[in-house]
Amino acid sequence: MVTEVPARAGRRQWLGLGLLALPLFVLAIDASVLFLAAPHIAADLGPTPTQWLWAMDVYGFMIAGLLVTMGSVGDRVGRRRLLLIGSTAFAVTSLWAASAHSPLSLIAARALLGAAGATLMPSTLALIRTMFRDERQRTTAVAVWMTTFSVGVALGPLIGGTLLEAFWWGSVFVVAVPVMAVVVLLGPLLLPESRDPSPARIDAVSVLLSIAAVLSLVYGLKELVDSGPDTLDVTALLSGLVLGTTLIRRQRTLTTPLIDPALFRSRAFRAALALLVVGVFTVTSANFLIPQFLQSAAGLSPLRAGLLTAPIALSAIAGSLTAPGLSARWGASTVIVGGAALSLVGYLVLAQVGPGDPLWVLVAGGTLAVLGLSPTTVLTTDLVVASAPEERAGSAAALSETSGELGVALGIAVMGSLATAVYRLRLPDLLPEGLSDDTLAAAREGVDAARETAGALPPEVAGQVATAASAAFGTAFATVGYTCGAITVALAVIALTGLRQKGAEGAAPRPRPSGGESET
Repeated sequence: MVTEVPARAGRRQWLGLGLLALPLFVLAIDASVLFLAAPHIAADLGPTPTQWLWAMDVYGFMIAGLLVTMGSVGDRVGRRRLLLIGSTAFAVTSLWAASAHSPLSLIAARALLGAAGATLMPSTLALIRTMFRDERQRTTAVAVWMTTFSVGVALGPLIGGTLLEAFWWGSVFVVAVPVMAVVVLLGPLLLPESRDPSPARIDAVSVLLSIAAVLSLVYGLKELVDSGPDTLDVTALLSGLVLGTTLIRRQRTLTTPLIDPALFRSRAFRAALALLVVGVFTVTSANFLIPQFLQSAAGLSPLRAGLLTAPIALSAIAGSLTAPGLSARWGASTVIVGGAALSLVGYLVLAQVGPGDPLWVLVAGGTLAVLGLSPTTVLTTDLVVASAPEERAGSAAALSETSGELGVALGIAVMGSLATAVYRLRLPDLLPEGLSDDTLAAAREGVDAARETAGALPPEVAGQVATAASAAFGTAFATVGYTCGAITVALAVIALTGLRQKGAEGAAPRPRPSGGESET
């Protein structure tokens, strides 16, 4: 069932888009606000290091693990209904988190916040697919929707810091309550209901497989960077791959699959998902390592480093908002390829930056890299939801969001591991001779650890150790820059080969009804 929506969006649809942007804005703030509140929560609740890690990570793990399931649920029960249920659950659970009196209570609240958040992301994107039937309007709506998240990430620390100055740490969670109340109250008035007209029972085994596969992959990738490779991390990654393969094979045998294999018959759909993963992967690499360079190699404070990265954040917003107009004039494939060329220039600039170079060069390179790739995330997200039939919009939106989550996890894990490996390989050749094994081992942990251990050495030797560590990190950073540049070339190739016939393959074939389903 789909509520009647005009061919071109009017005032009600654009007001509805503003309403759909609110949950995403809250999710963006909630993803990072715990970092600011950390000292206050630690002083009040006294969590152990393990409990604190779970409180930080369980939110993202739950969102990533449940996206596919919630997208499919929305297709069956109604995307607006799921959005309203999820918004209510998010508000109630935010109050729970704000009033938590123990670490375990906070962890449980964060887990349920992640589960509620997983209902919001695919529901909002699927509703955009329903509300905006005109191609150019839909692309603009997706750009506004995604820009809202970028703005939330940028303003999150400011909002959180202001609240923490005036109130207790729980206030950073309470801020979500009035926002979600607005969504629940106005949602029935501004948003249409849409769902699969022939809903079928959800396969419980597929649900468990999808959750286990995504959680295993994201957990393994994250821990790989945080603590280095070990048996548990490798086992988690391999388990995720095996479970994911099993999930895909199972879908081919079901009459009502959780993830419809028919979606992947569209070359545009497959290419868009691949481009989304690669694009997010590459942007995340820059966003992850540039602040490290500013703080570790250049020795800036977190505040100054954050201020210097502001142009990079603004370039992401600019790239997202200009994507619809550029795509309407030149086509998605051309815009993505042109953006990849711009990003390639940016990454080559980053690869030339050393610890002693002017920092504006680093910022300029990062700005070009992110500016060029930002349209890719907007246009590929739009292509994913447009390539799927409307009754599968929730599943397509969930696959888009899951691809983005995996792109982030892969970018941090792969490029973080590459930077660490190059740093450790290069460092011994730059260090002065005669250092103790303990000093060498500490210096290998990173630039900050090298500088800390150098503090106990004679001044002349300490300077040499610090300089060597910065130079080794510079080599690692350059390697990542060249690698990301090569990846942007691959991204351009995928766009040229996978999207050149988008018009002919704009939508995946609608699956034929089977079993008790009927065509409507």
